[in-house]
Amino acid sequence: VQLQESGGGSVQPGGSLTLSCTGSELTNGKRTMAWYRQVQGNECAMVSSLTQEGRSHYVDSVKGRFTISRDNVKNALHLHMNNLKPEDTSVYYCTSGIVVTGTVTCRAAVGVWGQGTQVTVST
Repeated sequence: VQLQESGGGSVQPGGSLTLSCTGSELTNGKRTMAWYRQVQGNECAMVSSLTQEGRSHYVDSVKGRFTISRDNVKNALHLHMNNLKPEDTSVYYCTSGIVVTGTVTCRAAVGVWGQGTQVTVST
């Protein structure tokens, strides 16, 4: 499996979740990793990215609440999400080798995408 997400689920507003991603892209790859989420229809927007050199980037809406990290021993990528809001509800995708501004078709032919994991934030 190239990439596989886990850790999605349902949580109340203000709660926390940690998404994890494993797969051969993390074991063998040296590309920028990123988390995307579905925003409208089949379009996805990047939430956070992490370069091989350790540089991270976050979209404004999640700054201060989400943290991206990589465990090179376990070959895993994580997205720690705190103070979750209803607007964070979406399908989240782990990706390799795709960093775009704006939106991109979810699971596009560019880069490597996982299957996605649902995050639901509601009372």
